[in-house]
Amino acid sequence: MKQKTIQTGNLMQIQIKGLKQLPKLVVGNRVPKDYFVTSGIGESDVTIHAGSYHVALRGAGIEKQNIMVYSSVLSAISTKISRPKNLTFGSVMETIMACANSVKGERATAGIIYGWLYDRRTGEKAGGLVCEYSDHGTEEHAKETLHASLNELYAADIKEKYEIKDIELYVKSFVPKKKHGTALVALCFVNHEVPIQGIIK
Repeated sequence: MKQKTIQTGNLMQIQIKGLKQLPKLVVGNRVPKDYFVTSGIGESDVTIHAGSYHVALRGAGIEKQNIMVYSSVLSAISTKISRPKNLTFGSVMETIMACANSVKGERATAGIIYGWLYDRRTGEKAGGLVCEYSDHGTEEHAKETLHASLNELYAADIKEKYEIKDIELYVKSFVPKKKHGTALVALCFVNHEVPIQGIIK
């Protein structure tokens, strides 16, 4: 069957001869795959969002991305990698992020802890649990709180089936000297798997 490419403005359309309607690909929810961990601090005398927060993103090396934040579960295929050298300017970066804002003289502390769940019977990795800390405590307090939070998530019904291992913890803390301060720690996903469920013709 011949295909004809038609340029319409900035859109590329594929017209298949003999078909009134293009086939549709049915896909499932995207599954986050490779990620890297980063952190940063920032301060500003102007504001938070376009000030200390942006400076913290710069310190983390992700200021050129459009950041999206979602909740705290890792898929079984999620794999930690080194930060890629060439991230596309303006691309959407989905993250699990802890972010603490503060004022001059007040500590800002951000931290993340995560661990992997393994099936006690088969040993297969099921996924991971993540907890965030975004507050004004010391690094030691953040670490204690993060461990307690993860232990709370690792509830009795989960413990019965899964063993939690390979725990990693990251904390960033400082006291800003300027008017506004931000500390952040982030798991940054760089790609996804998309399950194909079928095709509608």
